[in-house]
This record gives sequence, C-alpha cells and structure tokens, in this order.
Amino acid sequence: MNGVVIVAAGTGSRMNMGINKQFIKLEGKEIIYYTIEKFYKNENIDDIVVVVKEDEAEFFRKEILDKYNFKNIKLAYGGKERQDSVYNGLKSLDKNCNIVLIHDGARPFVSNKIINKSIEEAKENKAIVVGVPVKDTIKVIDNDKNIVDTPNRNILWAVQTPQTFDYNLLIKSYEDAFKDGFYGTDDAMLVERIGYKVKMVEGSYNNIKITTQEDLGIGSQILKVQE
Repeated sequence: MNGVVIVAAGTGSRMNMGINKQFIKLEGKEIIYYTIEKFYKNENIDDIVVVVKEDEAEFFRKEILDKYNFKNIKLAYGGKERQDSVYNGLKSLDKNCNIVLIHDGARPFVSNKIINKSIEEAKENKAIVVGVPVKDTIKVIDNDKNIVDTPNRNILWAVQTPQTFDYNLLIKSYEDAFKDGFYGTDDAMLVERIGYKVKMVEGSYNNIKITTQEDLGIGSQILKVQE
C-alpha cells in the first residue's frame, strides 16, 4: 500500500491575509482542494491522511471534504512543530502502508508524473526527495550580512515535496529524533540523521509552495496552463 500525509496545519503567517492559506481560493477553489485532488485521483495512492489544526477540523470537513465529496480521507491534528504534525499523520495511516509520501498542503501543483516517479523510486531506494536545480547563484552570509562563500550552483537543488519513504524507515527516523530531542527542517533530514542516503528525483518548477500573496498570481497562471 502507498499512503500520503498531507500537512495542512500551518498558520500561513507570511501570507498575511487573516486566514489559513490552505483555504485561500485559486480560480474559485481552495488551495487544499487542488492538493488533495491530485492524490485522491492518483491510482497508486491507497490511503490519505490530512493533518489540520484541531480548531479547524470541523470547518475542513464541511468546507472541503463534504463540499467536494472526498470520501475515506482521514484527519489527524497538527502539533507544536511540523515534525509533530507529520508524526501524528504517520500514526493515522493504514498499518499496511509500505510507502509513504509527505506533502505540503500548500503545494497544489504536484503532478501525477512526480507522484508516480517518487513511489517507484522509493520502492527501490527507500528514501526519495523531489527537487529542482537552483537557477540563481547562492551566497552564504555571516551575521553582519557579509558574503563568506559562493557554493557551486551545479550541485545545489531546491527541495520540494513529496518526500517519499519506506514507512518503517521513516517511523524509525522520527522515533530516533524524538528520543534525542532533535527537530529537523524536513523529513529527509531525519532519515539522513540515522545514516541513510536519500536520493533526489527531479520535480518541476511549477510545483511551487504557495507562501506569499505574490504566489497566488503565479498559482492562477499555472492552473490555467494545466487546464
């Protein structure tokens, strides 16, 4: 079985619109609708868990699951940090899941090609991250904003989601991190921490995470192209 944990429990403070960004509409439908739909319609996904803020659960059921007739989707509640939220989602998955994808709720333009490729690669390599080569030159700065290094752009990739893993491997990495009081910035970091190599799979520059108001205009254009 292949399951997905869609993380939608953030506050979206950088959006500055007074609403959880997952519920902001693009072309008439909520961002989280488009995200769920991609996995809901994918023939290789057997189990879906969406992690939401506990105080938004009723609204989510009514305004997303019921309104769009999404069936058999489980809800888990967000924790203090993203790592806590993902772990709650992992524990809600069907225990027969072999492969699990972790995906940002505010990343609605993931394609079937990316989903399927991630699953295929994870079956062989157990730990997969989607990303794209960076287009810009990257500078490393110190606390005074002085440039201290310019990494080779040819070896730099911007990480996206889904991040896809063997279920048992990911659970082990989470439990080990919690045991040591360690919090990482993404799921792959936890797997890397226990000594496992994570493979990069090329994603798409359209697979953006909607974070700021400027992203809404870009997202609308991507939707029109996809249609």
